[in-house]
Amino acid sequence: MKTIIIIQARMGSTRLPGKILKPLGSTDVLTYVTSRCKKIQGVDEVIVATSTLPQDDAVEAWCQEHTITCLRGSEEDVLDRYVQCARAYTPDYVMRVTADCPFVDYELASCVVASMAEQRKDVMRLAGTMPRGLAVEMISYDALLQIHEIGQEPRHREHVTYYAYEHAEEFQFAEYTVPSDRLHPELRITLDTKEDYALCVAVAEYFTDELVSSVDVVQFLLDHPEVATLNAHIEQKPVDE
Repeated sequence: MKTIIIIQARMGSTRLPGKILKPLGSTDVLTYVTSRCKKIQGVDEVIVATSTLPQDDAVEAWCQEHTITCLRGSEEDVLDRYVQCARAYTPDYVMRVTADCPFVDYELASCVVASMAEQRKDVMRLAGTMPRGLAVEMISYDALLQIHEIGQEPRHREHVTYYAYEHAEEFQFAEYTVPSDRLHPELRITLDTKEDYALCVAVAEYFTDELVSSVDVVQFLLDHPEVATLNAHIEQKPVDE
């Protein structure tokens, strides 16, 4: 089973511009994301997919410096960016990761890949809600192409797998049960605002290792509510209907 990871990354952000290249620990956010993705077992390639906008030249330059494959496409049509990127590899499965998740759970993601190898369905559904910023998505290449062809609403183009969940009857879903030590949806471990960044910096300063287990990050936040509350008031942007 050929599986690739596509990390969507861009410098544009209304609430925290340039967030993916901000300093974090002894390095930067994108190093955290790519390093953790490389630790996911059963994956053949890790690719950064950015836009063709001039501001994202910095992302391509970063990838060249760090020997990471970088492909570029539409800024707004993220679904098309994924499809064009995947076509270069014709994989069986694509794992979706966003570059604003510096503590993406590579251990759970490895289990997701193994589970999909057994179940061989169109889309992997996680049973249980994790902290925002830790989860990954996994979809078959064929299902991705199907969504690309029929999902034409703006929300489908911006949110790569959204159509599959909105029209679940058209796809076969595999399921992976999230372990209890990750079932803390009240926590926010993503990077979209200055408050999010403050939390991520606090975590990175405490652990120093960019490959720290996401389980340890969760436990740290549970043990240190003064850190967890830094961004507890932040509301996630809704999907535009």
